[in-house]
Amino acid sequence: MDNINKKEFKNTFIKYIEEKGLRHTKQRDVIVDAFFSAGRHITSEELFNIVKKKYPEIGYATVQRNLNLLCKCGLAEEIKIGKQKTRYEQKYGNMHHDHLICLQCGRLIEVNDDKIEKLQEKLAEKNNFTSIKHKLEIYGICADCKSK
Repeated sequence: MDNINKKEFKNTFIKYIEEKGLRHTKQRDVIVDAFFSAGRHITSEELFNIVKKKYPEIGYATVQRNLNLLCKCGLAEEIKIGKQKTRYEQKYGNMHHDHLICLQCGRLIEVNDDKIEKLQEKLAEKNNFTSIKHKLEIYGICADCKSK
């Protein structure tokens, strides 16, 4: 992640759950640590499997609830691709980027291009539109799938 460390990430989450009147538990810590350490787009099932290896008593629903909390407090974002499973990515402290998405294998490639960003700003300005946030997703076939 850019410009953020694990402690900042965790403290942001702890502050959020305490503001919401929720408890700070060991289970939450384990889930947040695993999500932060994954360093990639991850499904709730993948995160559950990582957490389960270390703490088999943590249930899938607990992992999903905490992923939802991470999204609500701005540390994570859901990425839904067609009928594929929802993936989650770290957002807090992460530079804005767009995605190239393979429709065959589901691979997500993060891309950032200043020209595209400026064009999007110009489009909003031209249409007297105030942009709050945006997401660009380009769907296609990755090089690995094309070569198969």
